[in-house]
Order: sequence, then C-alpha cells, then structure tokens
Amino acid sequence: MTDPAPPYDVIVIGGGVNGAGVARDAAGRGARVLLLEAGDLAHGTSSASTKLIHGGLRYLEHYEFGLVREALKERETLWGIAPHIIHPLRFVLPHRDGLRPRWLLRLGLFLYDHIGGRRKLPATRSVDLRQHPAGAPLQSRYVRGFEYSDGAVDDARLVLLNARDAADKGARVRTRTRAEMMRVEDGLWVVEATGAKGQAYRFTGRSLVNAAGPEVLDVLHRAAAPPDYRMRLVRGSHIVVRRIFDHDYAYFFQLPDGRIFFAIPYEGDFTLIGTTDQDHEGSLADIHASAEEIAYLCEGANQYFRTAITPADVVWTYSGVRPLVEDGSGKPEAATRGYRIDLDCDEGAPLLTIYGGKITSYRHVAEHAVDELAAHIAALSGPRWTGGAPLPGGDFPTDGLAALIAKLRLAHPFLPAATADRIARAYGTAARTWLGKAEGWDDLGGEIAHGLSAAEARWMVKREWARTTEDILWRRSKLGLLFTKDEVGQLAASLDAMRC
Repeated sequence: MTDPAPPYDVIVIGGGVNGAGVARDAAGRGARVLLLEAGDLAHGTSSASTKLIHGGLRYLEHYEFGLVREALKERETLWGIAPHIIHPLRFVLPHRDGLRPRWLLRLGLFLYDHIGGRRKLPATRSVDLRQHPAGAPLQSRYVRGFEYSDGAVDDARLVLLNARDAADKGARVRTRTRAEMMRVEDGLWVVEATGAKGQAYRFTGRSLVNAAGPEVLDVLHRAAAPPDYRMRLVRGSHIVVRRIFDHDYAYFFQLPDGRIFFAIPYEGDFTLIGTTDQDHEGSLADIHASAEEIAYLCEGANQYFRTAITPADVVWTYSGVRPLVEDGSGKPEAATRGYRIDLDCDEGAPLLTIYGGKITSYRHVAEHAVDELAAHIAALSGPRWTGGAPLPGGDFPTDGLAALIAKLRLAHPFLPAATADRIARAYGTAARTWLGKAEGWDDLGGEIAHGLSAAEARWMVKREWARTTEDILWRRSKLGLLFTKDEVGQLAASLDAMRC
C-alpha cells in the first residue's frame, strides 16, 4: 500500500528517545515528519535506563569532560520543560576505605558542580552519615560521605511526550510498523514497511534519519549503506525490591571491582538497584537479567545496607542494551557514552545516522541532528526551539509539582493520595483533560485496579499509542508492579471493549 501523502521531509526510523526527539524538533521547525517504530514507543533501551537525568559522575575518571559537561547543562533544561516527569534527586555517596580516596571524590564532585552551569540544583556538601537520614540504613562502617544533585526521570514517558508533541505539531507517528527496506529513487528515499498484521506499506521522504539504537547497523544494512562506526552492545540490568529505606535520598555506591551502582527510591514502595555493564552477545529480541547479574546486584547492595537482600526478594528485573560507539575500551563500563552523528548524501538523498548517546543528552543530540539536516531540507527553516518549550503537561514551574498535586486532590477528592501523585507526575497539567469534572470513579468509567481508571486507559490508547496491557502497565506507567494476574485480565478486557 503506497502512502497517498506527498513525500515527507524527514522519515525517522526508531521510536526511542533519539528518534522521538528528532521527530519533535523537526516537526516544530516546519517539516513534514514521519516516525516509524517497529514495536511500541520506548519498548527497548529507552525504557530500560536507570531512570536518571545526570551528567555521569563516573565518566569524569575516564576523562569524558565534554560528555559530562554537555549532560550537566541538559539536566536543568530538561527539568524546565518537563517538571512533571523529571525532578531533582539528592544522592549520597558514602566514602569506602580502600577504594577511591575522599580527596578524589571531592575533586570529582567539585568539577561536577562547576563545569555544567548548575543554576537551580543545590551544590555538593560533605555529610556525617552518623547524623544524616541516609546513614541510618547503611552499615555502621560508613561514617563519612558526600551529598550531591542529579535528577530522576520517567524515561518511557519522556519518549512518549516527545512523540506526542511531534504529532501535535503535525508529525505522523506509526508504531508497530517495521521499516524493511530503504532505497533512493529519483532523489527520494523509499521506505517499504510492514505493519503488525503483515500489511505492506510504502513511504517516500526527502531525508532519512536512522535512530534505531541497538539496531542502527541493521537499519544501515537494510538501506544498503556502509556504517561509519563499529558499535559495542552493552547490557545494563536492574533489579527492583521492596523499599529498603524510608527517606527520599538516592545512593551512589562503589564496588571493589571498580564499578559503581545506584539505589534509588522507586514508585513509592520500592527500591531500584542497578546497573550492570556486560557485553551483550545474544539476540536483541531476548534481553533479560541473568542470574549472575541479579546475584551481583544483590551482593553489591549487601556490602552497604544493613538489611540484606537475596534474589528471592527481587520483585522485578529489567534490562536494556546500550548501543555504544566502539572505542577500544577493554571494560564495558569504560566504553564511551558519547554519540556520533553522520550525514551521508552519497545515496542521492540525505541519510543521517545517530550512533550511541545517552538519555540525558537526547534533546541536544536531536537538535544537532536537525541542524545538520537543515542545510539540505528547505522545510527545516525554523529556529532552534526545543530548549524552552514545555513537553505536553509540563507548562508549570519547576517548583510547582506539589501545588499541582494539591490542586488535583482538591478538584477530585476521591483520588487516593498515591494515585493523585502518580497522575500528576505522569501527565502534569494534561491530566485535567481526561479527569474533567469527575467527582467519583463512575465518572471515569470505573476503576480497573490500583487507581487506573477506564478513562485513563482510554487516554493512553487514543493519545499515547498504547495497544497492549504491557504498553500500559510497564511503559505508560509502572502499575505492573502492583497488578495481579486477574487484574491484568480485567485490563485486557477493558482494552478489548475499547476496540469494539
């Protein structure tokens, strides 16, 4: 089936954070944009991060100063445009005898505070863990440490909101549509694609953006274009356990093997621990935490917390494959998290490929990519704009989340506190649209379970491209941590009813 639309200015392959970011930026500059994603938005690497907007403190010891500076500058920019899904987080880094000395940690944190233009986030300070709230859950041998700033993010919703904003600005977003073959005919890219039910599609565009993440080289192969870089696929795995501390601080821990990991308050009742760094050799269709990785993370946590955890305490695991530019590093954790952008016009029409990158830098990467295309695509005539324009629902001050939650509870007193908090953090001001003037669950079509209403699920389907229970429970939300098997069945029945 040939798309009857005239040629798109930009066709983006890949619905992860880079692809969604490029689609948003290009649509906002005036281009006609098509975004193709083989699965669900953010179904791969972009929903499997450590859920942080951060500069990457550990990259300083690998001399990645430019990468860290760029990411640090983006922290407050992203917080400013998405204060519902991004919020500041204070980290506690305990000093551990025999590992990195205190003076080195303090020097690194001094650089971290000053090379990225920090404005609103509080600075680093030394702490006595015997007096600090974050010291109570730790073993008594940890006495001194540091407290510093970074940010937390709902990574999958970050992708989703970029795609939503792109669509609101005229972009066409097609999920579950796999780009099979790409070639240039008469100066235009022709993309042959397959839908979820085997439908055949044909799209044409003046330029093509390869933002396929771990599949970036495979997409180049399908486009018969030679790659400019070799990629290294590194698996990062995480575990989630029941909450093991009651405060709002997160932890940055060091291990004797030189690696680091985080322990982060997660979804109210849980603690997120990760990540690992392990070369991934298997299929991209089967990415999961190995028993060894789970045991490694449990053992790492047990070197710090008073309360021991075992693999039996793990309620959920998730893993993602990071597509890193091969730089010859011996250890996976030392490989660069930097990105490369290559623009190739040899095929007769622009092909732009994004290699690598990290979620914190996605907006800057997208801006750079669209700047490169603008020299070849006349429709990309608008100025840079994404750094100051809120993502959908983010049109309120960075310090306004608590007030927004309070207003939602006042307007809808039937909502439990935890549900109002979750809704505000997911949708921001956009929650008012689907909540309307609801005075009870019946006004929202009934509660399916755990504060998820039929109205919210319908919003996810109609406005957020959700199709399955997994889309809703593990990407649009993390309610999968709470839903029972029977409740998942109830949600599936509700989705079936919506399709009728």
